[in-house]
Amino acid sequence: MGTTFDTETLRRGIEESTSADTLLSLYADDAEIRVIDRNTQPSHPLVLHGRPEIARMLADVYSRDMTHTLEHCVLQGDELAYTESCRYPDGTRVLAESAISLRDGKIVRQTMVQAWDEEPQH
Repeated sequence: MGTTFDTETLRRGIEESTSADTLLSLYADDAEIRVIDRNTQPSHPLVLHGRPEIARMLADVYSRDMTHTLEHCVLQGDELAYTESCRYPDGTRVLAESAISLRDGKIVRQTMVQAWDEEPQH
């Protein structure tokens, strides 16, 4: 039986971390993330392979001046899904939905679909 995934570490990494290290600790060495959004559409998603590529993306996202909130986290066996909502100081919002496969309590595959406000909402 695999190690249980730590959803509290996920929450802390998303909401409280000042660096991406906490989140990065949840990924397996051979993890893969597929990102789908306005610029990287389903037929040509951004695909990140391994912890070094994932670390660069997480460092970029979590170094920005914005708030992050974990919502609707569901863990069942080796499958995880969650919603992350973010807000920039100008009011622009970002919403990301992730579907994740786990192995031994670590993320091995993640598909993230994200959307931004087109114009700041006040």
